[in-house]
Amino acid sequence: MQLHARFMRLISVLAGISVGAALMMSGTAQAQIGIGVSINVAPPELPVYEQPPMPDVGYMWSPGYWAWGGQDYYWVPGTWVLAPQPGFLWTPGYWGWGEGAYLWHAGYWGPHVGFYGGVNYGFGYVGSGYAGGYWQGGAFYYNRNVNNIPGTVHVTNVYNTTVVNNVTVNRVSFNGGTGGTDARPTAQEQAAAHEQHLPPVAEQVHQEQVARAEPALHTATNHGVPAIAATSHAGTLKGAGVVAAHGAAPPAAVHTAQPTHAPAPVREPAVHAAPPPKAGAPPAVVHTPAAPPAEVHTPTAPPVQHVQRPAPPPKAPAPEEHEHASPEHEH
Repeated sequence: MQLHARFMRLISVLAGISVGAALMMSGTAQAQIGIGVSINVAPPELPVYEQPPMPDVGYMWSPGYWAWGGQDYYWVPGTWVLAPQPGFLWTPGYWGWGEGAYLWHAGYWGPHVGFYGGVNYGFGYVGSGYAGGYWQGGAFYYNRNVNNIPGTVHVTNVYNTTVVNNVTVNRVSFNGGTGGTDARPTAQEQAAAHEQHLPPVAEQVHQEQVARAEPALHTATNHGVPAIAATSHAGTLKGAGVVAAHGAAPPAAVHTAQPTHAPAPVREPAVHAAPPPKAGAPPAVVHTPAAPPAEVHTPTAPPVQHVQRPAPPPKAPAPEEHEHASPEHEH
């Protein structure tokens, strides 16, 4: 009986540990901003590419990034998505060096842009904050100098602010460690980390799933220069609105995975006429000029080796010398 009682207590303890672990995992999953995978290989530099055209009013830019595919990194193309609700902005995820490995800090939606490692993703995400637009009165106002708004999309909520960057321009894709950015969270970014957050929308999740299944986006194939760098529509890796990184070779074939179920629709924010400029308008923001395209070094093919056939064997010596010629083998 005593042994049985000890056994039951052990089962109870193990059950309590399992429940606690499950709750911790659930909390982490809901937060969507905790540390994810850890890798001991640094992610490649960010590719240089042009922003594809915005598909419609209300869409916001979600920059591309390197994700880990189990064997190598793969590029998740930047794309246009709808915010989960008016007033929310996207904080991109980033790789950070810590505890002897590169750790992925997932992105999230919130009222303010938080810390994303000081990584310059471009198109308004210059390493800190967001210079591509702002919310006012339930409508999003676009900085035309940052966003690629085509003539076919009629957007009235626009303004023009030249963005100047005073920091060193680079394409580093991670924070900390050797060669990473040395940015640290500001007080405002630390405060933003404690606000209400929402996970990536369905289109962002789908974009990453499709990218992982596409061999052309893995570094084993593209060597850090993806042929599909950004898309106008999430989950669509071919056709109009798809742009390549500078210096990228076209992929042999693109296999676009089809979702089992269509992503849940997201309500488009209301759009109103832009109010006249007023004092205290968005502060001057900063911009990083486009970095020069990365040089692509094509390895030189090895020289062709010409194998010379051996000369024919000499005639057999006279019989009285009793010599025998050895047979020759061609390789």
